[in-house]
Amino acid sequence: QVQLVESGGGLVQAGGSLRLSCAASGTIFSIRSVSWYRQAPGKQRDLVATITTRGSTNYADSVKGRFTISRDNAKNTVYLQMNSLKPEDTAVYYCTAGAMYGSTYSPDYWGQGTQVTVSS
Repeated sequence: QVQLVESGGGLVQAGGSLRLSCAASGTIFSIRSVSWYRQAPGKQRDLVATITTRGSTNYADSVKGRFTISRDNAKNTVYLQMNSLKPEDTAVYYCTAGAMYGSTYSPDYWGQGTQVTVSS
């Protein structure tokens, strides 16, 4: 059974930085694309960033230039470095492992989520 465990969330002031980590049981990240999603209260869950097995990355327009997704297959871990954080980045962030169908990502496995709160 695949388990994804996020960590690194917390409370930060606007303009600050956080790095989220997602640790996987087993070596699933070496054979799966990985994405981070986020969901703010009362809003839909949105795709934030994706990294494919080849290392290609894609970002939501709202985080381009501020967030960076990376992977360390040897550690079975994916990271989301978040800089220049804004109050509107406040959300529960979820790590997922899935597959690319053309240019579309489809998640198969989800972590439990980690809360990120950005104060103004």
